[in-house]
Amino acid sequence: MQQAQGHNNAQSLFGVENIPSDNQIRNLLDPVAPEHIYPLFSGVFEALESHGHLEGYRFWENYFLIPIDGTEYFRSSKIHCDNCSVTHHKNGKITYSHKALTPVLVTPNNSKVLSLEPEFVTPQDGAVKQDCELNAAKRWIERNEQLANKI
Repeated sequence: MQQAQGHNNAQSLFGVENIPSDNQIRNLLDPVAPEHIYPLFSGVFEALESHGHLEGYRFWENYFLIPIDGTEYFRSSKIHCDNCSVTHHKNGKITYSHKALTPVLVTPNNSKVLSLEPEFVTPQDGAVKQDCELNAAKRWIERNEQLANKI
C-alpha cells in the first residue's frame, strides 16, 4: 500500500510516520512473554461487556460463539528456538515452526469479530510429548474459565 498509494494503514489510521521493520518488531516483542499481554484482551472484553456492546454477539439460547482456529506464523529449516514445534520429515529434514490458536467472538448477525487472547503451541514443562493444538485449546479453555461462565 505504501508503494502503490504513497501512504499506509499505520499512517492513515494511527498516525505512525515510520513503520519499524519486521526484524525490529521481533527484537522488541520476542522477549515479551505472551502472558504479559493477556490482560489487554480481557480488559477490552470486560469494557465492551460492561457497556452492553456484546449483547449483539449472543446467539443460540443466549450463548456466545467462539470458534478457535490454529495458525502457523513461523516456519524454518534453519532458524529455531526453545519454543519451536519440531517436525521430523521422512526424508530426514527437520522443520521448526511457531503456531498459535486464535479464538474470536462471532455471530452470524454481525460482520465484525472480536479477537480474544491467543494460546501458543509451545513445549510444555514436564511434558513427554510435543505440544499440539488440542492441548493448547484445553489450556485456553481452562485459563478462560471465567469467560466460559459468563457465556
